[in-house]
Formats: sequence, structure tokens, C-alpha cells
Amino acid sequence: MQERKARERILADTYDVDAWDILANEAQLRPISEAAPIYEQLLVIFPTAAKYWKLYVEAQMVANDNDATKQIFSRCLLNCLHVGLWRCYIRFISKGNENKGVEGRDETKKAFEFMLYHIGTDIASGPLWMEYISFLKSLLATTVQEESQRMTNVRKAYQKAILIPTHHVEQLWKDYENFENSVSRALAKGLLAEYQQKYISARAVYRERKKLCDEIDGNKLAVPPTGSLKEEQQCSAWRRLLAFEKGNPQRIDSASSGKRVAFTYEQCLMYLYHYPDIWYDYATWHVGNGSVDSAIKVFQRALKALPDSEVLRYAYAELEECRGGIQGSKKIYENLLRNSSTATALGYIQFLRFIRRTEGVEAARKFFSEARKSPNCTYQVFVAYAMMAFCLDKDPKVAHNVFEAGLKRFMHEPAYILEYADFLCRLNDDRNVRALFERALSLLPPEESTEVWNRFIKFEQTYGDLTSMLKVEQRRKEALSRTGEEGSTALEGSLLDVVSRYSFMDLWPCSSRDLDHIARQEWLAKNMNGKSERAFIAQPSGMSDTPVNDYIIIMPFELSSLNGIIKLANCFAGFDKNSFGQGENIKSLASSAKIVRPDLSRMVIYDPRQKPGSGYFMNSMMPGVPSMPGAVQHNAITGSASKSIDDALRYMSPTLVSFVVQLPAVNGPSPDVDMVISALLQSDIPSGINDSSLPFSHPSSAFPGSSATGDVPALIKGRPALNGPTSRSSRPLLPNKRNEPERQEDDENVPVNRPLQKDIFRMRQMKKARTLNSGQAGSTSGGSGALAGELSGSTE
Repeated sequence: MQERKARERILADTYDVDAWDILANEAQLRPISEAAPIYEQLLVIFPTAAKYWKLYVEAQMVANDNDATKQIFSRCLLNCLHVGLWRCYIRFISKGNENKGVEGRDETKKAFEFMLYHIGTDIASGPLWMEYISFLKSLLATTVQEESQRMTNVRKAYQKAILIPTHHVEQLWKDYENFENSVSRALAKGLLAEYQQKYISARAVYRERKKLCDEIDGNKLAVPPTGSLKEEQQCSAWRRLLAFEKGNPQRIDSASSGKRVAFTYEQCLMYLYHYPDIWYDYATWHVGNGSVDSAIKVFQRALKALPDSEVLRYAYAELEECRGGIQGSKKIYENLLRNSSTATALGYIQFLRFIRRTEGVEAARKFFSEARKSPNCTYQVFVAYAMMAFCLDKDPKVAHNVFEAGLKRFMHEPAYILEYADFLCRLNDDRNVRALFERALSLLPPEESTEVWNRFIKFEQTYGDLTSMLKVEQRRKEALSRTGEEGSTALEGSLLDVVSRYSFMDLWPCSSRDLDHIARQEWLAKNMNGKSERAFIAQPSGMSDTPVNDYIIIMPFELSSLNGIIKLANCFAGFDKNSFGQGENIKSLASSAKIVRPDLSRMVIYDPRQKPGSGYFMNSMMPGVPSMPGAVQHNAITGSASKSIDDALRYMSPTLVSFVVQLPAVNGPSPDVDMVISALLQSDIPSGINDSSLPFSHPSSAFPGSSATGDVPALIKGRPALNGPTSRSSRPLLPNKRNEPERQEDDENVPVNRPLQKDIFRMRQMKKARTLNSGQAGSTSGGSGALAGELSGSTE
């Protein structure tokens, strides 16, 4: 039952991952003869799914079918660089050669070396290196020479393994130390000193590499991109890992670094198999490293993975052409056009340009004669060949003949008419341009002729006189009025017509404000005559009876260009006036439309600390949010500024209040820094919150939520006093003496009052402010001078 439902889901969505997982689970419960077809279906859709390959090959191994197992490994190993799959491979090879003596051990060793060459740089390849080293240690040596060779092979394996940033790099280093010390302590000292810095570098790179690899989902199957957030995150994670590897953070040789980058690309393509940009980046990386042959192989694999990707074919043909492979590039184009599913008008155009570049004018003309007979040949092919003959061959006669031949087939295409008109304008053949417009407008239906009329008017503004210009404009209005049902109003002239006639490029005969006004009046005039556009009217919720003229009208276009104005005035013609309410309200829209402005009396001072629902510093008029008595409000109507300031001071800390009340009056939003510093130095700031000199009846009244007994609320208790002892001094002494690293770690976590950094420029400004104030006031108080001295001394 589950299998049938899963297959129904797959018919609806080929890449339904959950449905395929159900089939994979069903295959594991069946004998290999029944499971093999299911696995083959899975691997056709997901050719890089290592988990499905592993299940398939393990099922064959259980059935002891060695030939089928070898065949499966030959199909998947090089395309699926997955540690689990490769460990399954080495287990199969080891088991098959365990009873074959020396020859079997040599085959197993070759298999290990083959595996480590392809997947030995994986971050999870530590167990593979350990297995290889254990295998080398297990080899029997009957002579001194064989024993020396065995130890040399083990040493080389260790030295390679500790240079790769894997999860087991630290364990491999410890094992290498023990190995060298067990062989010779004298020799070990020099070898370990030589490789220790390399190991430390590998360990540091591993930590950064692990952070990037942890962002990647290794269980994801390769599916075509759908634009989901998770897919974008995975793609970004792979790109970050690729950029990290390209940067060669370990500073190894270029060959080893390139091998790691190629390995990362191969692993990336296991999951982003259907992403053409990843294939292209991989190929161009090979080209940048001077390996064009490798890039060609990547493109060939990419076209096999994405046979319908036209852009990858063009990129592949471009690479072949750049390296001189003309025949190879031509073959790619021919294969593209031979397949009916990929043969497009763009393919004909690009192949036409390729033929012109590589074989000359006559070959291109011959190909065009054949291509024009194809059902996929559209008007763009005629335009492309005509402009090629005009611009490259310098033959306007051939180009003219091509346009005329295409006009017989594509007279109904306004875009083709406009391209032909542009060509004739380049020839300065104004007579034939007018004839073309007249011929086209007589055959095109009015609803499809708007762009042609606009271009005709633009042509007359450039090539014609005032009489012809006005005549064409009037003809355009008459032709379009029959489709817009505007009656006689569409035949009337407007100031927008004058703006259109007397503007040039980005130069306008009026200001932008006047331009906006003219466009709005044009829009309102059309609405008043029964032709409303697709404007958006913001209607407040719960006010369905509000007249339309009280709503906010949001114009749909930015009036920054003439095209925008013309769209604003014309493109929404035909909308029913009842779409927006009663006709009388529509007619009164021009005279009584008004903008809804905010109520300033309901605005509050913004406090970034406030949280919705907390009740602290909130406006009581905000719906759904608890209010607080005496909340600070900005009342611009009553003018109670002093009351608002007093209310604001109630919610400040005593130290801040003491500083604020002594600040002088400041004009503007930004006070002078020196003035603020001077006031700060001369202020008698209290050392704690319990100060009788503060303008409060009781300290607890300054904080909402404090008790009547004077207890400071938890919000203030969690903060250390400004000038009081730190939390470190109040900690109980530990009975036992601890190690220095533990005490150092605790010190880093304890907040301490550090002295201010020395700032010569700030000290000079403070000194200047004190001199200025002392000259104005005569002398400063002793207390403030002492405080200034303390602050000044703390900065030194």
C-alpha cells in the first residue's frame, strides 16, 4: 500500500524525496532480485545519492555477487566522494584478498592508496588513514630490508595524515609521536620538531573548516533548485567552503591546494547536481588554473547532468572556440539544433553568428537560407541576420531585402515593425519609414498598435515638421479612442502632448513638480469622464461607509519619465468607475481628495528598551499594549513641555538626572561636545542612588516596580554601582588555592572597572573647556575641581 502511494506521488512530482525514501525502505526488505530494479530507478533520478549507492552495493555484497558489486563500485565511486561508501569499498577489497597471500596484500594496499588519493582530504577521512596505517603495521616482514621498508611506509603515511585538517588530526599526531618514540627517541626529536608546526597549522585550519562544514547538510539529495530558503542557505554554505579552500589557508603547495579545491567541487556537485552555475564555476576554475582539458570534461559531465541547459552549451562551445577547437564547437551547435526540444530561435541566431565568425559571409548566408524554413525560425532570426549583413558585411541592400522578406511573414509583429523602422532610420530613408508605418498601421489591430503609434510620433518629432507632428498625434488619438470608449474627450489635446513634443532625452519643458501635477490632473480628468485607472485606494478597516474622496490615493507609477506619464494617463483605460464606489464620489475626487495625516497628540518618545507587552514606557493609547500611569507623551497640541520633561526625569536613574538638570540650554539637536564635557566635569555626580540631594521624595519613586521600603528593583540590582565596589570584591574567598589558569579564567568572566584609555586629544579638549569656564565664572568650586582632577588622572 505504501509503495503504491509513493509511486503515485512520484508520478506527480519526480523529485519527491520522501516518496523515494519509502521505496528505498521497501527495497531493503526484499531479495536482491526484486530490490535491484527499485535501486536502479532511484539512481536514475539521484545519480549522486551516496546513501542509495551504499544500500545497493551492500545488498549485492550480502548476496555474494562479486561481479555485480564490482560493477556498481565502478559506476559510483568517482562520482560519489563519500567516506561511508569508500569504506564499504575497501572492506569489500580487503575481504576478497585476505586469503591470497602477498599478491592479495599488494592489491589491498593499492586499493587503500587509490581510496586515499581520491578521498583522503575529506574532513571525515581520519578513520581511513587510521585503517591504512593499521594495515601497513600488520604486514609481515621476514628480512631487515622489508622491516625498514615497512617502517618507512608507516612514517610516510603518518606524515601525510597529520597535514590534513580532519576530525582525527590530534589523535593521528599523538599516534605519530608514539610511533617515532617507539622506533628511536633520538631520531624522533628531529622529526617531530620538523612536523610539529605543520601539524599546528593543520589543526588551526581544521577548526575553521569544521565551522563551515557544520553548516552543510550531508543528507540532502540532489534536486533541481526551487528557490526555497533552505536551498539558498545550503548553496551559500557550499560557496563559503569553496572560497575558504581557494584561499589556501594552510599555505600548502599549489598542487595540493588545487586538489583540495577540486575535491570540494566534486563533493558540492553531489548535492548541487542540478545547479548550472556550480558546474560553470568548476569549469572556469579549471581554466583559470591552466587545465582546459579538465574544464572540457566538466562541461561534458554538466551537459549529461543538465541536457536541457542551453546556456551551458553556449559556454562549452565558447571554450572550444577560444582554444581553437572550431570543429568541436560547431558540433556542439549542431547537436543543439538537431534536438527538437533544444532547437530554438536563439540557437539559430548564435549558430549563425558562429558560422559568420569562423566560415565567412557565404556560409552564413547559406545557413540562413536553410534556417528560415524551420518552424522554430521567428522574426528575431530575420532581424539578427539583417543586422549582421548591415553591421558586419556593410551591405545595406542585403539587409533591406531580408527585412522585406520577413515583413511578408511577420507583419503582425509590432516588434519586427519597430526594428525595421530603426534600420530605415539608420539609412536616413524617411520616406520608406513613413510608408512602413502607414502600411503596418493599416493592418495591425488597434489594440496592438500603441507602440507603433508612439514610435511614429517620435519619428515625426525627429524627422518631420510641426504640421506632420500634430497630424500624426491626432490620428493616434482617433485610432485609440475607438478602443478605449472615451468618446470625444480622447480627441481633446492636453498639456502632456506638449510636454511630449518639446522634451528631449532627460530635458523637460517644466519642473518635476509641474510634471507630477499635470499627470495627476490627466488621471483625474479621465476618472471624471468615466475612465478610471488601476489606482489603489487605501480604505481603513471598519470604515466601509467612508466616502471614496476621504481615502488615500496611491499613484501606481513614479512620474520620473515621459513613459511613466503616458502609462499613468493611458494604460488603465477601460476600468469601470463603479470599481471605486459611487459615481458622485468619483466626480468629487479632484476637489475633495485629502491626505490623512498622523495625530501628533498620540505620538510617544521612542525608547529602544521598550518591549511590546511589557508595560514599561508605553503609550496607553496603543491598542493591545498595557499602559503605565504617567507615561511620557509628546503632546504637541496642549504644549505641556515642562510636564513631559518632569515625567521623563522620573524614569531616569539618579545619576543621569543629576547630570541632565545641570546641562545648559542648547539650540539644535546636537550640543557641543566640549560644552557637555565641561558640564560633566563640573557636576557633583552622586556616588549611589540613595542621595538626599536628588529631586525625589524617595529613591524608590524613580523606578517602577520598587517597594515602599526602598528596595531597589531587580532591573537595577543587576548592575554594579558607578563608583562603588565591583562584584569581584564581594565574592567569598575560596578555602583552597587553585591553579593559575583557573583563576585567570575567572578573572576574564568578572566585570571590573578598568581605567580609561589615554586620549591626548580628549584631555586637551577637557583642559580647554576648564580654562574657558574658569575664565567666565572666575573660579570653580573645590569639590568639582577635585572630581575633575580624579577623572583627568584616570585617563593618564
